[in-house]
Amino acid sequence: MAQGYCVKCKAKQEMSEAKEVTMKNGRRAMKGKCPTCGTSMFRILGK
Repeated sequence: MAQGYCVKCKAKQEMSEAKEVTMKNGRRAMKGKCPTCGTSMFRILGK
């Protein structure tokens, strides 16, 4: 599972429903939801 920072909970959480996406500039990122509050989470990955 991918970890990300939830701005609503103000803590690092494991993303639920995480999937890898490609941004407009070609970089990879993970997009998912916070398991606690359901807020969208986003994390930019390395090359």
